[in-house]
Formats: sequence, C-alpha cells, structure tokens
Amino acid sequence: MTRVEEIVRLVENGEVNKALSLVPEVKKNGSDEEKYELADYLYSWGMLEEAKELLEELSLRYPDEGEIRLFLAEVYTELDEEDKALEILGRIEEDDPLFARACLIAADLYQMQGLEEVSERKLKQAYEKMPDEPIIQFALAELYFSMGQYTKSIPFYEKVREKTKEMAGTLIAERLAEALSLCGEFEQALPYYDEALKTKVDSRTLFGYGVTAFQAEYYQTAIEKLSELKELDPEYVPLYLYLAKAYEHEGKLKKSYDIAKEGIHVDEWNKELLLYAGKMALKLGKPDEAESWLKKAIEIDQGYIEALTTLCALLLHEERYEDVVSCLEEALAQGEYDPQFEWDLARAKHKLEMYSDALNHYQEAYTFFKNNIDFLEEYGYFLIEEGDRERAKEIFQQIVRLDPGHMEAADMLLQLEE
Repeated sequence: MTRVEEIVRLVENGEVNKALSLVPEVKKNGSDEEKYELADYLYSWGMLEEAKELLEELSLRYPDEGEIRLFLAEVYTELDEEDKALEILGRIEEDDPLFARACLIAADLYQMQGLEEVSERKLKQAYEKMPDEPIIQFALAELYFSMGQYTKSIPFYEKVREKTKEMAGTLIAERLAEALSLCGEFEQALPYYDEALKTKVDSRTLFGYGVTAFQAEYYQTAIEKLSELKELDPEYVPLYLYLAKAYEHEGKLKKSYDIAKEGIHVDEWNKELLLYAGKMALKLGKPDEAESWLKKAIEIDQGYIEALTTLCALLLHEERYEDVVSCLEEALAQGEYDPQFEWDLARAKHKLEMYSDALNHYQEAYTFFKNNIDFLEEYGYFLIEEGDRERAKEIFQQIVRLDPGHMEAADMLLQLEE
C-alpha cells in the first residue's frame, strides 16, 4: 500500500488527524506521481492550500505539463486568486490539446468578474476548437441565458439536448422552456415544460409552466398546473396571483377572490395579492372588503401607486371626497406622485367647492391627459362652470380634433362659439 493509499484509507475510516500527519512525508519524500495524486485528494477534501503547495512545486518541475497547470488554475480559482489562475491559463497556446478546456475555465473566471463580453469571447474560442462538445455548448447557452440574451441561448440548448437530457444538475428541456417563454414564445415553450415534468416534478417547473400557459392564454392549463403546484407546495406564494387571474379570465370571479384570500393567508404582507383581492372585491360588489384590502396594501407600501389610485376611485364613486383629499395629500407629503393624483384631487376639490385648488389640479393634470377625451370633457365643463369660456372652447376644439365624430363636444363647441 502506497503512502497516499494509506492516507485515503485513514480518511475513509474517520481517522483524519492521523491521515493528515502523513501528508508532510509525501510532500518531502513522495514521487511526483504520489504528489499529484495526493493533491487531487486534498483538493477534493477542501484542503486547497496544501494542494496548491504540491501543484506549484510540480508546475515548476514540469512547466509544459498542461494538466498540472490547469489543475493549479482551478485551485487558484477556488482560493479567489483569479489573477494567478488567468495568468496560467493565458500561457496555454491555441495548438495545445487543453486549449478549449483552458478557455472554459477562463470564461468562468471572467464571468465571475462581471466581464461577460470577455467570457463570451473565450467560450467562442473553445467552441471553434470543439463545436460538438456539449459542455462548451452548455456553457455558451448558460452565459447567454444569464445575460438575458435568451434568443442566442436557445440553439445551444437545443444542441446539448440532442446528446443529453441533463447537465450540471440542469434539465435542458426546462431551460429551453424558460428561454422560449422569456422570448415571448409561450406556445413553443409548453411542450418543453411537459418534457421536463416527465423527468422531474418540482415547484419551479410547475410554476414556470403555469405562468407560461397563462401568458399563452391557455387559462385552463394554467389552472391545472398552478393547482397542482398548490397541492405540492402551498407555501409557494407567487402561484396565487396567477392562479387567481386565470380563474378571473375563465369568468369564475368568486373562485378568483377565494384564491387571492388563500394567498394572503399564506403571506399577509404580499401587497400585490392585497391589491388584487381589493379589485376582485370591487368586481363582486363588496366595497367595504375592497377598501380594507387596499388600505392594508398601502400600509405595507405607502407609495403603492396602483393601490392608492384604486382606493381613490372607490372613494370617488362613494362620494367620499374629503377622504380622497386626505389620502392623496398624505401620499404627496410622503413624496409620492402620479398624474392620476392631480385628476382625482381636481374631481374631489371640485365637489368640495374648492374651485381654485380644483382648477390648479386640472391644469396640472392636463399636461398628462391632454389626449384623454374623458379628462378633456370633464375639464371643459369645469371651465364652463368657472366662466372661462375661451379656455373651454379650446378644450372642446381639442376633443373634436381627437374624435371628429364626438357629437356632444361638437354641439358644445357651437354653443361656445355663438
């Protein structure tokens, strides 16, 4: 039994300290083959500094031995000594059989440093040398996927899929499905999700399938997959919003509302679910419940614009004008702003007979809504009430320009011109 074999035997038997006591002997008197073998074991045990010492010695003795240099570069990488690793890798020539592998390692290092373009260039060099190597194809696909260049990633994933279903713990069919979905090719993505689920059923894949089916407007399929996910993992919060929306598209409003409430029960701080529950309560004719959900969403995020504008629409409908003013002025005091605030404040202050303030808000809102006929009509009639017929005439002229068939605006314009 060699000294290295004895060290391995001791480690496997749990006698680690005894094993490590033999390491200096190999370092001092072992053959080069023993030192390389020991470095391999030390690396696998996470003893990187010890492995580095052996490999640096061997690298000096065998400067042209590519395997030693690549191994040492990998150790440097693990020790966060990227510059040393890249220096070694950069010395490997293109005609070296290990050049493609060196490019792969270098590409990983450059990507870790955020130098994605350099990483891409290294992977392309490797691909030119070994275009049929699945590892290189997969590395390119993953790089493009991480860069958000999903269209570029797809052909490389397809090449990998021709040879293997899985690589580096990644299901290729699932990655293809994700990439296609992110490119907006929702229908094309669905068969790949089916394929992935035949290999492994997990929450991430089911969610991706459900969301993609929803985006493809296959709402029943979305309901099936997201319901399956809810059974598998009821704590997977993101599913509830899409499942609720899918039921809404199927016309099942009460079921949609119930699903939203289930999601809130799982995560009471989910502002998107609270907003959605508020909207569904409104559709179901439950304004008190809607108000409660919307206020909870705003408590979580005082700058949640959509919740604020939805709540104000409800308050305006209920003619609670003082509440509208209070709500929006508090939001403005907190530094929040949206053009809809101006319009809503104009409406509320008009009803509260705060005409000067209302006019100011209408004027501010006009900048944003000058092509919105509903706004222009409301603003025009307000100006007539205020006696500003010239400005009102300009507004109704604008309505007629936007919609020549708007008879009511045309009639009002005639009256104003008389």
